[in-house]
Amino acid sequence: MFVLGIDPGLTTTGYGAVRKGNGSPEAVAVGVIRTDKDLPVAQRLLELHRDLEGVLSDLDPDVVALEQVFVNRNLATATNVGRASGIVLLAAASAGLEVVEYSPTAVKATVTGYGAAGKHQVQDMVARRLRLAVAPTPADAADALAVALCHIQNPAKRVSTGAAT
Repeated sequence: MFVLGIDPGLTTTGYGAVRKGNGSPEAVAVGVIRTDKDLPVAQRLLELHRDLEGVLSDLDPDVVALEQVFVNRNLATATNVGRASGIVLLAAASAGLEVVEYSPTAVKATVTGYGAAGKHQVQDMVARRLRLAVAPTPADAADALAVALCHIQNPAKRVSTGAAT
C-alpha cells in the first residue's frame, strides 16, 4: 500500500508519502506546498491545485489520506483550510484516486496514543515510527506523514469520501 497523506492549508499544505509492504512503514517523500499570501485567494487555490497535481503525478500513490477540517475558533482559518481541502479532493478525484479523511484527534491518537497530543509529540513519534534520523519539519509535513500512518494502521476507521472512478 502506498499512501499520500495530506495536511491541508491555504498558506502551507503538508504532504507525506508512506509505503507499507511486508515490513515496517517507510517514508518515501515529505514536503510542503506554500502559496503566496500576497496573491488573491483564487490564485492561491489554483497554485495549490497545480502543485498537488505535480505531487500526485510524481508519486503515483494508491490512495490519498486527508486530515479533516475541524471547526476552529478562527473562522477565516477554518474557511481557508476548507478551501484547501476542496482543492485536495478535486486533485485526487481528477487523478482517479480514492480519498479517505481522518479527524485530527484520530490521527494523533493513532500516531502518539493520545488524541490531544501537541505538534512536537506528533513530529517526534512520526520520526520514531518511520525510523527517520530527525523529526520532519515543518509541523505540516509531519502531520501529513501522520495522516498516512493513520490510514495504514486503521483500516476499520476509514471514512471514504469517494472512490476512484
